[in-house]
Amino acid sequence: MPALLPTEYTCEIVYLGFVKSRAEALASAPLSEAFASFAGFEGEDHGGLTRASCVRVKDQYPVDTEIRNVRQFSIISAEETAAAAAEIGIDDVKPEWMGASIMVKGLPDFTHVPPSSRLQAPSGATLVIDMENRPCMYPGKEEVEPHHPGKGKLLKSALKDRRGVTAWVEREGLLKVGDSLTLHVPDQRAWMPHRG
Repeated sequence: MPALLPTEYTCEIVYLGFVKSRAEALASAPLSEAFASFAGFEGEDHGGLTRASCVRVKDQYPVDTEIRNVRQFSIISAEETAAAAAEIGIDDVKPEWMGASIMVKGLPDFTHVPPSSRLQAPSGATLVIDMENRPCMYPGKEEVEPHHPGKGKLLKSALKDRRGVTAWVEREGLLKVGDSLTLHVPDQRAWMPHRG
């Protein structure tokens, strides 16, 4: 029996983005297509086979420890960001404002897709979902606030359970806007540490 099961669920890539330097700006620049190598998008700020650990994993490693980079991509959902925008009273939250690598549409409850699920493109490119990407203050402060004064501070809480996921490349290949990604999920029951 396979350990990963293809599902009937698919989603469409509606945005691809590239962050040249996070030190300069959070916003990503739009692309029509990009090659996803084992290190992510070549030259992209979040790319690389390894990365310096950050506060997200401070309980596991001292900050700046070299670790495997499972955060090569920030993937968000068009439906979830639309819900967050509606909650704070603006027309939309643009994917570039979120520093998104990929925005998809069509996959329900996207932020809570099981960790270790795969998204597979027609080229064979396959992304492994690491885990939920928790909201932070920077998209609201740096990107939303200049366009919608007074609304940026509301974004972090509106993105709770809607911030999308991080992912890394398991198989290299081309990703294109308009591609349909097929969801594959691990074939296992939910963890039950106190199973009686």
